[in-house]
Amino acid sequence: MSVLQVGIAGFGAIGQAVAHALDQGLPGLRLAAIAVRQPERYADRHWQSDKPAFTDLAGLATRCDIVVEAAPAAVFRELAEPVLRAGKKLMVLSSGALLRNEDLIDTARQHGGQIIIPSGAILGLDALTAAAEGQIHSVTMITRKPPLGLAGAPYLQTHGIDVSRITEPTLVFRGSPRDAAIGFPANLNVAVSVSLAGIGADRSTLEIWADPSVTRNVHRVEVDSDSASFSMEIQNIPSENPKTGKITAQSVVAALRKLTAPLRVGT
Repeated sequence: MSVLQVGIAGFGAIGQAVAHALDQGLPGLRLAAIAVRQPERYADRHWQSDKPAFTDLAGLATRCDIVVEAAPAAVFRELAEPVLRAGKKLMVLSSGALLRNEDLIDTARQHGGQIIIPSGAILGLDALTAAAEGQIHSVTMITRKPPLGLAGAPYLQTHGIDVSRITEPTLVFRGSPRDAAIGFPANLNVAVSVSLAGIGADRSTLEIWADPSVTRNVHRVEVDSDSASFSMEIQNIPSENPKTGKITAQSVVAALRKLTAPLRVGT
């Protein structure tokens, strides 16, 4: 079996967790490079397996077969375009940024690259993609977060909503994931992933609730289609970074395993 060279863009909570899993050993995969702002800071870091190269974003496209995007959304295009133009695979966590750079899907098509969106902090994308082979009538996602988890969102500031004053579950947004990606750029990757798996960012419906009664980010997805009607709910346990669920990094590791596994489970 040929070994796939894996790169990671960003070395925060997700990037470090994925790097650790690769360093421990994933069959058919090797951690080749990590892009960080200050590569020299990591020169003395200890690794169990081969030491990866620490580089800038531009260095990933030449060193890697697949790149995991775990960097700030602001550098999404700077990272993604060279990788896709080189005909490589890009695993995207900032699906909201992809929605703002949809032309990169054509770039991948033209150059033989591929964009992979792992499940991240949401569930049911396999059922949604299967239902989309037929006709989906509606997709509604209801997100509930502790009020302070939404603090700073441009939509709230524009509409004068002070989440620190919310004392009971309050609907703060209802609309499309495309509109929400503008108003809540730090909170909407899961909703965009759901929309891309189903009927798109304009036809899907999203509700965002500021809810003081919850301590975790809760996402519920309700789907009605010609093949099945189903609903799913997930309550995410935070990682070291309270804005990121532990399961997000695990979903990346699971998606990487599938690239070379002799058995794949799920659509």
